[in-house]
Amino acid sequence: MKTREPDFSQLQKVMRREKPDRPVFFELFISDRLIEFFSGEKLIYGNPEKALKTMIKAYAAGGYDYTSVVGGDFAFPTIERAHVQSVSMRDGIIKDRASFEKYKWPDPENYDYSLLARAGEWMPAGMKLIARGPCGVLENMNAIIGYDNICMMLFDDPDLLKEIVDHIGSRLLKYYEICASYDTVGMFMDNDDWGFNTQTFLSPADMRKYVFPWHKKIVEAAHKQKIPVGLHSCGNPLEVIEDVIGDIKVDARHSYEDKIIPVEEFYKRYHDRIAILGGMDLDFLVRKTPEEIRKRCRAMLEAAPTGYAMGTGNSTPDFLPMENFLAMRDTVME
Repeated sequence: MKTREPDFSQLQKVMRREKPDRPVFFELFISDRLIEFFSGEKLIYGNPEKALKTMIKAYAAGGYDYTSVVGGDFAFPTIERAHVQSVSMRDGIIKDRASFEKYKWPDPENYDYSLLARAGEWMPAGMKLIARGPCGVLENMNAIIGYDNICMMLFDDPDLLKEIVDHIGSRLLKYYEICASYDTVGMFMDNDDWGFNTQTFLSPADMRKYVFPWHKKIVEAAHKQKIPVGLHSCGNPLEVIEDVIGDIKVDARHSYEDKIIPVEEFYKRYHDRIAILGGMDLDFLVRKTPEEIRKRCRAMLEAAPTGYAMGTGNSTPDFLPMENFLAMRDTVME
């Protein structure tokens, strides 16, 4: 299987909307199945040091110029749920001011980030870390409050909702500031699912009031440290894309579906203003043949010489046939 030495400068060129010296391969993160496939090792989460070494080995062998990690073990306390439950039906921990006062808000500074430093001992010379968040502002709102409760709180107690959001956003900002202090970290992925394939979870006006200000602060903090930021946001972004590009000012965007806007069309419209990461529609990758996948990937690489990195539109789930994933990968590697 063809591979190559990691060279993070190639992804940096993509983030600056420049032409890399060779095609760049990108995912928000790769699945445990792919980590074990590329590394040839069992991924053992109970041993964080060993797990990170395995991940670094896998990303390098897979053709990536980075390893994607959550920077530390910081996270917000939430209700454990099975993954079969609809987000819109979720109940949250905070429902009113009384439950807000009881909630145990975590302090990002009280968590362990030491593996960010130690990663430098294990990474190939050309590799850097991409630090992603323990979910984002809106995702943590949904997990802590519950989507139904958010919708009610918008009308019943908007001041309380604003307080909750500010508690979430300020802690995520501090988390990213801590990650930025490690020279092994070369980029952030600000990951925060925003909605459905037709619209955002909240109205654009409410996204601007509650959610976007904290994303803007995260980007500003990263840019002060010369760290580029990619935004991963599932859902239809078209009503708020000018906010993303012109106000929040992320360097790149990730997460695309053909039924919303094919990545080819998004590239045509916006590539001169923002870099594009991934974009090969997951449904397409699952259903089509390896040759059909190679054909579309080759065409995309030819049409997108600057500011583009090839990858899936969203993720690498276990139901994505391995031969189809490898057809996309091999097109990049060849």
